[in-house]
Amino acid sequence: MLDRLVRDGVLLVACPGPGRGYASAVIGVQGSGSDERLRRIEALTDATLSQLGANDLLDELLDRVREVLRVDTAAILLLDVHAQQLVATAARGLEEEVRQGFRISVGRGFAGRIARNKLPVILDDVTAADVVNPILIDKGIRSLLGVPMFAGGELIGVLHVGCLSPHRFTDDDVRLLQLAADRASLASQARASSIDRTAALALQRSLLPTHLPDVPGVDLAARYVPGHDAGVGGDWYDVFTLPSGWLGVVIGDVSGHGLRSAVVMGRLRSALRAYALVCDNPANALTLLDRKIHHFEAGNLATVLYAMISPDRATIQMSLAGHLQPILAAPGQPAGTLNVPVDLPLGLGPLQPARRHTAVAFPSEAVLICYTDGLVERRSEIIDVGIERLCSAVEPGPAETVCARIMATLAAEQATDDIALLAVRATDKGHPET
Repeated sequence: MLDRLVRDGVLLVACPGPGRGYASAVIGVQGSGSDERLRRIEALTDATLSQLGANDLLDELLDRVREVLRVDTAAILLLDVHAQQLVATAARGLEEEVRQGFRISVGRGFAGRIARNKLPVILDDVTAADVVNPILIDKGIRSLLGVPMFAGGELIGVLHVGCLSPHRFTDDDVRLLQLAADRASLASQARASSIDRTAALALQRSLLPTHLPDVPGVDLAARYVPGHDAGVGGDWYDVFTLPSGWLGVVIGDVSGHGLRSAVVMGRLRSALRAYALVCDNPANALTLLDRKIHHFEAGNLATVLYAMISPDRATIQMSLAGHLQPILAAPGQPAGTLNVPVDLPLGLGPLQPARRHTAVAFPSEAVLICYTDGLVERRSEIIDVGIERLCSAVEPGPAETVCARIMATLAAEQATDDIALLAVRATDKGHPET
């Protein structure tokens, strides 16, 4: 419901947004026309708007803004943070802005001034010198009012309205439009979050193998569990056969969470596959991947384990770029971490020591466990405790059984980071087990 309280002729308004937060305003209501002001406020803060999806809410809100302020156009331009541009996202009366993908840099034109100064702007008489968007001139807009949109104290866009005939906007108009902008900010944030989640999940499904390859001589199983609301992050695993008969095994972790990390992860996964085709050892492939990150993905860090299992499945060549050492459990022996040197993570810069690779034996029926830190890292303890717990949970056996036991033992502890887990068992039958 609309929450309101009138004290000393002042209306305090708080309206629930779509899913979280409140839009608020303080507007005077005493004097003539107070009933009309209340009607206009209620039209913009109607709780039933929260029942709409984010896109429908924005469209309905713009329709109400046009009616309440008696204007001909209303438009929302959201900030593209990386490009520092405002992008036309929703409009009524100016639909061409959205259809044509109009963008304007912060600081330029009418909307750009609002974004730069983070203050309302009124243009009683619009001229070509005031605006850079030709659509406004072609439409015949004579007067404009615009206000900034905020979320969490940060600018996220601009809401502006316009009239086809000269119009004098009042202070009440400014306050009402700012109230609408607060409501639109909440809807826009919900919309952006929904788009990011959908894109991230689609990216995850396209990049993480839905079915591990059937490879002679090994038995494979894997798990991926997101540890945050975004539903996907920078953790990944990969298994592929090479023309030489060697088997490539990868597990990695790009710093950060959400869609951006997932996008970088996808690029690294594809690049590493390409480098694997031209490199005869994993250290060389990771060296090329490091150069790629430094040049094309500057500012990102990643840890990667890349292993190559020989065609006879008896030997593993491995290189670690800042990644946790894998665990090997062989029949009749306790599980333990492999003594493989750990080089620096990827993305630190061009002048790094030469990367190393190590060859280790892969006994028949042994199981190799590769994982990301979300499986073993806990805030309340040093990571060595988690690694010891993982070693205790690993016994030789079918890869799927091993994965299930590990997840039941460690993932039940409510990790807050992504978890990627890959189990590779050397079989003695020349074919993977089912």
